[in-house]
Amino acid sequence: MIRMLLADDHPVVRAGLLALFETEPDLAVIAQAATARDAVALASELRPDVVLLDLQFGGDMQGAEATRQIRDLPDAPRVLILTNYDTDADILGAVEAGASGYLLKDAPPAELISAVRAAAAGESALAPAIATRLVARLRSPQLTLSARESEVLTLVAAGRSNRDIGRELFLSEATVKSHLVHIFTKLGVGSRTLAVAEARRLGLIRG
Repeated sequence: MIRMLLADDHPVVRAGLLALFETEPDLAVIAQAATARDAVALASELRPDVVLLDLQFGGDMQGAEATRQIRDLPDAPRVLILTNYDTDADILGAVEAGASGYLLKDAPPAELISAVRAAAAGESALAPAIATRLVARLRSPQLTLSARESEVLTLVAAGRSNRDIGRELFLSEATVKSHLVHIFTKLGVGSRTLAVAEARRLGLIRG
């Protein structure tokens, strides 16, 4: 039996997933979480085989950081991302954080069920379109931001100050400034506004 934790801040989404998985005799949803922090806590307490996790939550922790913390647990559960977001920054950030798979919410039910089984077996479970994009990036390396740099710049785009970003990501202000210097250098810009605009143009953060 594959024991699952569903983590999504939309109750309707969780209900739909629960109804889908209840039709499969080898899948059991043992808990649900509405925030990324709850997902980490429940994963630590219950040790499911697979955590099905959204990327975007309403709280202060998002899916990539939750993935990182879940994968740092002893005998860590596998994490399968199920989201609406398909920017390169989101995909690479999730994979770098340790996600075993990445699917979009419009995936066919059979593909989602297969992905859960694959993740539980320790296999990669990437949606075909996502896998194609990752392979293309590996064959033709392009400018990329690290997962942490993407998180910092996304918060800059949301209007957060360096102090606020530091609090949210548990970093010192000096570390935030260091990340911004690296971001500016990579993007060839000299200001926060230009960095956000260029990163959006390149698809490195959400538009």
